Amino acid sequence: MKFDASQHRCTIIIDKDLPAGLAINAASVIGISFGRTTENLVGPDRQSMDAVNYPGVIYSPLPVLLASGEYIQELQRIAKEEAIYTMPFSALAQSCKTYDEYGARISSVSSEEIELVAIGLIGPKKRITKLTGNLALFK
Repeated sequence: MKFDASQHRCTIIIDKDLPAGLAINAASVIGISFGRTTENLVGPDRQSMDAVNYPGVIYSPLPVLLASGEYIQELQRIAKEEAIYTMPFSALAQSCKTYDEYGARISSVSSEEIELVAIGLIGPKKRITKLTGNLALFK
């Protein structure tokens, strides 16, 4: 996907019942994955006056919101139907000790059986706002 800050909105939604440490982990993984897979989401590096390099940051706000686990699953279904770019993150991923274990376990179940604890969304501003505008901000 190619991100355009004038047309797109980006957000992360975390299960409201997830403990703080796991919530931060989920948001971090989604953010890293968005940065790796979404063209034009992160700007170029910048330098301070004394030539210290500061990595590029996201071109637009990235709110982290809270929702029920059921609503996160619903967002995944809606996004699939509407071609909204998603970055789902599962409880299964958080339970694995290695990436190899994650790969083996995730490939042995269907997506309907995977419990999501967070999801990232990128899509048209109005549609993302309609889907997430009533959700509480993670504090």
